[in-house]
Amino acid sequence: MILPIVAYGDPVLKRKAKDIPKDYPDLQQLIDNMFETMYNAHGVGLAAPQIGKSIRLFIVDASPFAEDDNISKEEKKELKIAKEVFINPTIKNEQGDEWDFNEGCLSIPEVREDVFRQPKIEIEYYDRDFNLKHKTLDGLYARVVQHEYDHIEGVLFTDKLSGLKKRLIKGKLKKISEGKIDVEYRMRFPKLKKNR
Repeated sequence: MILPIVAYGDPVLKRKAKDIPKDYPDLQQLIDNMFETMYNAHGVGLAAPQIGKSIRLFIVDASPFAEDDNISKEEKKELKIAKEVFINPTIKNEQGDEWDFNEGCLSIPEVREDVFRQPKIEIEYYDRDFNLKHKTLDGLYARVVQHEYDHIEGVLFTDKLSGLKKRLIKGKLKKISEGKIDVEYRMRFPKLKKNR
């Protein structure tokens, strides 16, 4: 089932998410719905807060990046199989010189900005069958995971921008939070307080 994606301005996107138990109700169905929602919106990652659930769960399928001609054969190979479920993840370490990449977000449509992140991460998480995993990720795959991990920490990519960049996109963000945008996928907009 395709779920509505929560738009910028909803408090759930700024809340640190909670760990989920192994017996979380209908977890497999939720994961399947998240993949269907992500693919419908042409995304490469989706975190549970983006569908209104403040739980430590996100999914990633970075395989579309494998089509990029500017990346190495080795990275292309890794990206082609980069489809995973991350439950209760913890980034243990980030390494390397920060590099910038133009990021976007399904909760913040029509806004893309360069974000600096470290290229290599070590992460511990449970997969969809609740098997504990430890991985070292690098490059674009690490970046997608870092972006989704930020979501469960209550951090948006726009929070990482300079003061000037934030001021420049303020009007766009306001329009998104007010639902004054056209997108090709279902969205849920924040309930705005009426002026009294």
